[in-house]
Amino acid sequence: MSKAAKVAIAAAAGFVAGILLAPKSGKETRKDLKDKAMDVKTTAKGKVDQAKKVAKEAGKTVNQSADKARHEAAGMMESARRSGKVVADEAEKLSAEAKARAGRVALDAKRTATHVQKDAEKNLR
Repeated sequence: MSKAAKVAIAAAAGFVAGILLAPKSGKETRKDLKDKAMDVKTTAKGKVDQAKKVAKEAGKTVNQSADKARHEAAGMMESARRSGKVVADEAEKLSAEAKARAGRVALDAKRTATHVQKDAEKNLR
């Protein structure tokens, strides 16, 4: 139990004891109890209103943080998408270049094979 709750309970017990032991008429005692109950009710309502205000502000802060995180995540996703596209485009270019080089190598190999064959036929005659 918190210190504030203990103090409130002790104050209430002291007030009740004081009312019950005070030399007042029943009517005065009932009025005092009613007045004190109204004070407690007013104080409690104030605390509830204050708690609502704090909760509302906390909710706003949480929503703002969530919006910021959502925005950051969307930015990261877009960046990753663009990076993926750049990598895919580069891979496509490299693939096309590798095909072209392989074609040139194959053509050179054919030409060399043809020259070797002609030289071999010429030398074998």
